[in-house]
Amino acid sequence: MLLTRREIPVLIVNLLYVPVFALIALRNLNFEFVLYVGVILIVAAWVVWKQRSVRFDLPILWGLTIWGLLHMAGGNIRVGDDILYGLQLIPVVLRYDQLVHAFGFGTATLVCHHLLKPYLRDGIDRWRTLSILIVLMGSGLGAINEIIEFIAVQTLPETHVGGYDNTLWDLIFNLIGGLLAVGWLTLRRARQAAPSLARDC
Repeated sequence: MLLTRREIPVLIVNLLYVPVFALIALRNLNFEFVLYVGVILIVAAWVVWKQRSVRFDLPILWGLTIWGLLHMAGGNIRVGDDILYGLQLIPVVLRYDQLVHAFGFGTATLVCHHLLKPYLRDGIDRWRTLSILIVLMGSGLGAINEIIEFIAVQTLPETHVGGYDNTLWDLIFNLIGGLLAVGWLTLRRARQAAPSLARDC
């Protein structure tokens, strides 16, 4: 089965928000986010195609969906004289843009972990090493995102990417998201190990 019953709502949410924001971006001649619609469609098609063999779990599927929704909202919804991406959520400390980067590349780190697991040898449990590797993988995907943004700046007449400081803050919050994802995975591993330890006792 390509998608299970529990995964259908994820597909429905994607089928609702992507066309809506694609139309908004086209209406506003926001070609940067027309480009991002294409990126989201490619990622979504890849996830659906891989779902039969890889079987991403629900937290990952919902994480990717929410990330895409937050991203499209950030670039297409206006707040005052700026777009949502420019909104300061906590003065000095946190902007909407940084929140989306942390959430998004935390999710990307979970994807990396899921894809890497089948290639690990049975009986080997080196979580510290693995956690470092998947954080670096997630951060690497974040760096690719910055390259895509750089291409957008070079090829489109107007973007909302920001300057050098924005790029560095993006990379920092990508790393923070990856570390939070590893923290979540560590807690989940501990919860899963607890019943087996109790049985052994």
